[in-house]
Amino acid sequence: MIESDIARLESEGFALLQTRVLVDGAMSHRLRKPARLSMLQARAHLRQELGKPADFNHYYRPNKDAANPPACKGSACPAREMLDWPQATSGCGTPPLIGMVDTGLNPDHAVFADAAIELHRIGPKANASGLIHGTAVASLLVGDPTSRTPGLVPGARLIAVDAFHKAKSDERMDAFSLIEALDLLAQKGVRIINLSFAGPENAALAEQLRALDHQGIVLVAAAGNSGPAAKPAYPAAYDFVVAVTAVDRRSQIYRRANRGEHIDLAAPGVEVWTATSVSGARTQTGTSFAAPFVTAAAALLLQKNPQMTPSEVRRALENGATDLGRQGPDAVFGHGLIAPPNPCS
Repeated sequence: MIESDIARLESEGFALLQTRVLVDGAMSHRLRKPARLSMLQARAHLRQELGKPADFNHYYRPNKDAANPPACKGSACPAREMLDWPQATSGCGTPPLIGMVDTGLNPDHAVFADAAIELHRIGPKANASGLIHGTAVASLLVGDPTSRTPGLVPGARLIAVDAFHKAKSDERMDAFSLIEALDLLAQKGVRIINLSFAGPENAALAEQLRALDHQGIVLVAAAGNSGPAAKPAYPAAYDFVVAVTAVDRRSQIYRRANRGEHIDLAAPGVEVWTATSVSGARTQTGTSFAAPFVTAAAALLLQKNPQMTPSEVRRALENGATDLGRQGPDAVFGHGLIAPPNPCS
């Protein structure tokens, strides 16, 4: 929007709360509607007046299962073993820069002693998010390979953006903060972004994610944990985002995973061994913890061939997957269980 647009909206009772200039020069604005308009009326008015993808400031939440008994003990049961994950890849090309948007994480955890992590916080320090979810996801990506929670691509650099906050017991991120976090990662030059959270469809978010895809950034998202009858969750359900569901060590689907024709790939996500927020490790369950396996597999592809486009990466991952369920792609497992490429072969 230009200044005249803002002035006109303010004259109509809208209030400008925040503005961000995105990396491509576009402007992101957060507005408060006038009391005389409902939320639906305000959105329709903005879309009609401005011709832009205005939408609600939706909330997005981490995809973890709170009821998760730690049945697995120590490094005797890492989920990576079921995938035959390549062990030595450090001498074969340079890993791409990986980004993640998540809750906070503990960079001082022993599992990150040798990891290259750059952490950013979006929003006020008050009511900051917890460290559990972000630490777990980051440990799956770049954790110490000799620890109980070995990272899948420990040699990669990770830029993590904490855009979540707590509202009483609810840990959530609004769409405006998410767009700002994604823009920061684009400015940093990441090639892959891990999105282990879910929420509703949002027009402004979709426009930005589509632009990131066109810029050559691979987008990987958790499918969601709302159950097989739930509506598609976003951003996973966008067709330019790799939607990842979760399976257990027998390749059986996680009972609470979302389903749908948008599901692309399956990865371990039930009782996955991860780092905890302060020290030590425990198991975690949810599609949040399946997404990093696909993010890491995409990283290995780009390590071997940095010129690959996001669509080429998606196609290679799908073509290499091990078919599960009924023959061919389906609404439960997508194209099947991720098969990690080896950049050294």
